[in-house]
Amino acid sequence: MQVSVESGEGLERRLLVDLPKEQVETEVEKKLAELAKTVRLDGFRPGKVPPRVVRQRFGDQVRQEVYGDLIQKSFYEAVQQSKVMPVGDPSIDLRDAGEEGGLSYTATFQVMPEVELADLAGKEVTRPVAEVTDADVDEMIEKLRSQRQTWEPVERAAQDGDRVIIDFKGYVDGEAFDGGSAEDVPLVLGSGSMIEGFESGLLGAKAGEERTLEVTFPEDYRAEHLAGKPATFEVKVKSVEESRLPEVDEAFIKEFGVEEGTEEALRAEVRKNMETELEQKLSGLVKDQVMELLREANPIEVPDAMVQQEAERMKQQALADMQARGQQSAFDLPASLFEEQARKRVHLGLLVGEIIEKQALKAEESDVREVLERLASSYEDPEGVVDYYLNNPEQRATVENLVLENKVVDWVLDQVEVKEDKRTFSDVMNPPEEAQN
Repeated sequence: MQVSVESGEGLERRLLVDLPKEQVETEVEKKLAELAKTVRLDGFRPGKVPPRVVRQRFGDQVRQEVYGDLIQKSFYEAVQQSKVMPVGDPSIDLRDAGEEGGLSYTATFQVMPEVELADLAGKEVTRPVAEVTDADVDEMIEKLRSQRQTWEPVERAAQDGDRVIIDFKGYVDGEAFDGGSAEDVPLVLGSGSMIEGFESGLLGAKAGEERTLEVTFPEDYRAEHLAGKPATFEVKVKSVEESRLPEVDEAFIKEFGVEEGTEEALRAEVRKNMETELEQKLSGLVKDQVMELLREANPIEVPDAMVQQEAERMKQQALADMQARGQQSAFDLPASLFEEQARKRVHLGLLVGEIIEKQALKAEESDVREVLERLASSYEDPEGVVDYYLNNPEQRATVENLVLENKVVDWVLDQVEVKEDKRTFSDVMNPPEEAQN
């Protein structure tokens, strides 16, 4: 067997393989002999068909099968001989054989890129820092109260923050439109759940009152046939309700699993959970910066086969998530929707893998347990959660990968300049839209 390698564009390689006539003919004769033992043809007893007849009837078919077998076997031998590392399945093209009766083919594939990590000296990462204050705890407890609010009818006019129960019917160009009418709809005034002008148009209304609202659908409205159009809504207010928040008493506190039933214990539990969430969020923000810095500092070409495999994996995960939420997709999501994100993930995976190898990073048992204990701290049975992950190879591998990623982040932070940025709990957990874009 003769093997040579040609470099194509980027990561593409072409493996040129030539198999001698003797090897091909030996395999053809062997397969014809095996076939002759079982073939059935009219006029001949089973196993007694002359070799000449078997060759005449099945020779081309057998040769094609032999080509397939030899290509599959010789490709992997040729890969080892030429010391290349294909990524994904090769594309096979037959060539005119160098020797009549031989077999020649070209296998085209991509190889793993060589990763040379860039020097990160002089690069900068911003580490956001924040703490949970008493005011943050107060605000969280108010949110817990609002989650258990009740509504009671009132005789007065509707105010901002009140809930109204309404019937409405909408018209565009004097005609009622699909989806423009409903009955017994609860609407919290000021919630922003309706188009601009609808909720403000009901301020001051009383139960039993009817109002006509003149509004305009926004230009980017999801229903294109309504986008930007003026509309009229006939609205009947059936009731006006006022919010009632529960007292922070023993019964309320115990609803959140705080058996002591005291406000002090509730505040301690709330603060603990908020601090855990804050720590995870801050770590995530730093990690995102580090990974983006790595990607930008180390541009490399990534194999298309790896990108397609990751895009398919992401697609399957998205479909599984939809099913878990009770949603059924009416069509098959194309993997191409995930290709851009998949390319980033593969790129980062190659860089992270290179750092782990070059720095000899290990996920020690103590590291794995520390991460697990932190993740399990919010569960009712933390030790049971830890044991589950430690004794489940697949789940354990996930945590080990997380440990290694965290060590990569720490290594990068040691290479760059880190600047602290003081923020509030709210700014970290609920950043303004401008900061997210």
